[in-house]
Amino acid sequence: MSSFDWHGAKITRATPVTASYRNTQNVRRFFLAECGPEFKFDRPFMAWMKDGTPKTMGAAADEWKRRQGARK
Repeated sequence: MSSFDWHGAKITRATPVTASYRNTQNVRRFFLAECGPEFKFDRPFMAWMKDGTPKTMGAAADEWKRRQGARK
């Protein structure tokens, strides 16, 4: 797969997290839409995003929500 444009391409739940993944404003908009206004990047989540295991952006949104539930 060619490099995904994390700055401008449409991101959906099915979008694979590629080796070129970046925490861009476009990515932030996706997570805000999926996770709500309380979404924010934190170091453990960013490390999980870039750990090299295959995942989609939908799975990443679900993981962020799961982590937030564990904090409550």
